[in-house]
Amino acid sequence: MTDTTIAIIGGTGLTSLNGLEITRREVMHTPFGEPSGPLTFGRLSGHDVVFLARHGYRHTIPPHCVNYRANLWALHHAGVERVIAVAAVGGITPEMRPCRIVFPDQIVDYTWSRSHTFFEEDLTHVTHIDFTEPYCQALREVFIASARDIGLDAVEQATYAATQGPRLESRAEINRLERDGCDLVGMTGMPETALARELGLCYATCAVVANWAAGRGEGEITMEEVGENVTKAMTDVRALLETVIPRL
Repeated sequence: MTDTTIAIIGGTGLTSLNGLEITRREVMHTPFGEPSGPLTFGRLSGHDVVFLARHGYRHTIPPHCVNYRANLWALHHAGVERVIAVAAVGGITPEMRPCRIVFPDQIVDYTWSRSHTFFEEDLTHVTHIDFTEPYCQALREVFIASARDIGLDAVEQATYAATQGPRLESRAEINRLERDGCDLVGMTGMPETALARELGLCYATCAVVANWAAGRGEGEITMEEVGENVTKAMTDVRALLETVIPRL
């Protein structure tokens, strides 16, 4: 166990954390298999945090193969209580332009065949979680206040569509997601968000718009475009984290 209660899960573009003074790394073994990598413990802005790269530290684990249960279990077992999840997403609605930071408040799950709950074997009773508000509002409020204080033009409410991947979506699929009320599309929001709720973690997502979703921009989506936009936006993400962490 550790006194560190704040975790940062880094997605595409955040496989390491600049400014993190690393104190140790710990390999964790869980009842649900191996996490994406060792937990990296350190100090950011003078405060203890633990960092985990969702796709592995070399970005080799595709979204549908991430062991979300092992990741969340390992963080919880390490004493983490609050989780900041950073994720690259596609923008569907007009204000979700590339390089913008978004704090979603709702999520719709379109994934399948992923291990999506801790409650399925050797049960003494059936467990249901309330998921009316999927993200921790207290943490979202810290995001919002911090973004305003540093002059960051962030979107404070949005609905995240979690798709299966690893392929990107068709134009027709994005049209469907918009009809369903979704503003963003990503591949890692579920079951991560629900698993955090099952463990009682205060969890919220800081989404980085990496590209226009299919049919919303001009031409095909390229990984070069995604990489360039995420790299640009990570400057804002790191500034946000440096403001958020001390307030937690």
